[in-house]
Amino acid sequence: MIELSALTKVFETPSGQVTALDGIDLTVPSGQIHGIVGPSGAGKSTLIRCLTGLEQPTSGTVAIDGQIITGLSGAALRARRRSIGMVFQHDNLFDSRTALGNVAYPLRVVGTPRHSAKTRALDLLNLVGLAERAKAYPAQLSGGQRQRVGIARALATDASVLLCDEPSSALDWETTRQVLELIKQLNQNLGLTVLIITHEMAVVRQVCDAVTLLSLGKVSQSGPIGEVVKQYGTTLARDLIPLAISPIGLAKAGLEVSFSSADFSIDHVLRLLTELGQGTAIQTGTVETLAGDRVGRFQLEVDRQALPRVEAALRAEGLHVAKPSGEA
Repeated sequence: MIELSALTKVFETPSGQVTALDGIDLTVPSGQIHGIVGPSGAGKSTLIRCLTGLEQPTSGTVAIDGQIITGLSGAALRARRRSIGMVFQHDNLFDSRTALGNVAYPLRVVGTPRHSAKTRALDLLNLVGLAERAKAYPAQLSGGQRQRVGIARALATDASVLLCDEPSSALDWETTRQVLELIKQLNQNLGLTVLIITHEMAVVRQVCDAVTLLSLGKVSQSGPIGEVVKQYGTTLARDLIPLAISPIGLAKAGLEVSFSSADFSIDHVLRLLTELGQGTAIQTGTVETLAGDRVGRFQLEVDRQALPRVEAALRAEGLHVAKPSGEA
């Protein structure tokens, strides 16, 4: 479990104080895969540095599995870090060490005998599907294979928490899908608590149980995926259900309709939309399956004269109706 309580980090700069984290309260339950998203400058990198003890917060606390790491240093901090595995944006492997040597390295650092470290490293490489590449050097591995070695290394000291900092940003989508599937399998098989820092909502859709949006160092929105996508019109709901917005004709107005299969069947929604009469057309739409529900967004193009009638009819059915994103 990861628990952040009133976490604040203020940096002193020549031009004054900069607040990178502003009173973050967040709990990630044991066994959950939790995504942290937000624009550049939102505080994501500072947050993960505070989680690993690389940065000490100005105030507030960080607890991992019930033990506070805030304020620890030296041997005490290094001992606590053994329960935290870190997967980086770039694999950060030692070029001069084989895959086996890279995975065994943190074990040797903590004093594990050479033979035991080798046995453990081989087991971990097998776990991530790379046992046959144990003697290969990083230059001989693909990007996805190097990231798998990085994941195995992160688990070497029996970590219960896995922190992933943009783990897929340097990979193509198919390799990303495979790496995320591996993380999901490890989460399920080992009971790992996983925190993924990412700017890619596709990563959140594929693997996360819950998501938190940071904005200017604060939690802007947070919750289980199944709840967040039903908070129609919010930033996270829109980003999780991407919709290609089409231009609206000058004599027309746009309406965006959102729904969940927990409340409406897709057939029912489509029937309602097609029964709205002349002057109303579906321009574009998308449906995603998230947290067991199918969640959809449609953009309609409506004659301006018919707009009040169409909007009232849709609201009367209980559908969420709004102007298309970006339209004043």
